[in-house]
Amino acid sequence: MYRTMKQSAGESGDDTAGEEGVVAVRRAMRILEAFGVEDAYLSLAELSRRTGCHRSTVLRLARTLAMDDYLAQRPDGTWRLARAAGWLGACYQATFNVVEVVQPVLRELSEVTGESATFYVREGNQRICVARVEGPRSIRHHVRVGAALPLNLGSPGRVLLAFSGEPDEPYESIRRAGYMISLGERDAEVSSISAPVYGINWSLVGAVCISGPLSRLNEEVLLGHKEHILAAASRLSRAMIGMRQGQAR
Repeated sequence: MYRTMKQSAGESGDDTAGEEGVVAVRRAMRILEAFGVEDAYLSLAELSRRTGCHRSTVLRLARTLAMDDYLAQRPDGTWRLARAAGWLGACYQATFNVVEVVQPVLRELSEVTGESATFYVREGNQRICVARVEGPRSIRHHVRVGAALPLNLGSPGRVLLAFSGEPDEPYESIRRAGYMISLGERDAEVSSISAPVYGINWSLVGAVCISGPLSRLNEEVLLGHKEHILAAASRLSRAMIGMRQGQAR
């Protein structure tokens, strides 16, 4: 009996240790995600505020990340992203060839619609903003590159789910239409229209969308942009297929 109880206690301890390890990893990831494209460096206090973690926890994790060059501490005590974080970003961008393939299409889409254009990919149960071109208007919807958003709220996430094979409604209707319009679903003041982007063998690569304030982009206006979003999705798909074929040679 003692042996069985001891084994059970040990197994429980292993599970607890595993859970703590997962929590620590997720907190470390939150520290890296706290940096935006305009943040050359952040103070410990700001990292604590953005992550919601205690300063002592942030400091311990930041020092751990610095050991493998994901973060670096400046002489004044602030923190910046370091070489390893940059290498991951470079690898990720190279995978999608953001600058040469995605960005020009988004820029053209933004110019023709007058709204912000974004390209999302699916990562697990989230959608990640891989590339974005801000619209020319002063009042617009803001999303930073690298931001993780839910899949089941908003047209880009719904499109990614639909064309990944999610069953039932609204996904059947999205697949039949080839696009989706969202009106205030994730954010009550934001609307969007999205379409899927494919790679070789009709494998889903991501979703392209335009978004903006619901007060300006009502359903009628978004429907007026339908052909623009479908054309952009088609152009991106052709570019992605061409890029993958070139890499395969």
